[in-house]
Amino acid sequence: MAKAVVLYRIASVLLILFAVGHTFGFLKFQAPTAEGRAVWESMNNAHFQVGRTDATYARFYVGFGLFQTLYLLFTAFLAWRLGTLARSAPQTIGALGWTFFAVQLVSLVLSWIYFLAPPIVLSGLVAICIGWASWLVSTARP
Repeated sequence: MAKAVVLYRIASVLLILFAVGHTFGFLKFQAPTAEGRAVWESMNNAHFQVGRTDATYARFYVGFGLFQTLYLLFTAFLAWRLGTLARSAPQTIGALGWTFFAVQLVSLVLSWIYFLAPPIVLSGLVAICIGWASWLVSTARP
């Protein structure tokens, strides 16, 4: 089980790096063209009501971006915890490992379709680590 532990821990570290890169990347990003800056200004200036809240598309963008950061940090915690379970009680991981792998595969596909090389590479590496670790845990003898 030592190899599964290491793979889950590697995935955890990669997910933390992903969260940090994502957060700084989307919060610090500035459009390099006049057209891109105009879109960002429009996102900030187009106000609409959601219930009693005055909203903008820019606020949704930032909110969803921070939500993604939270998700990445949670999955880093989950990967680390699965590493602990792989060592102490691998039989308890069960379908959770494979479900986590499936989520990472979907993340890879979405990264491939919508994003650039860094999230594609990180999503791929995380999926490999989680899938390999899940396979090791599921094929281990009790």
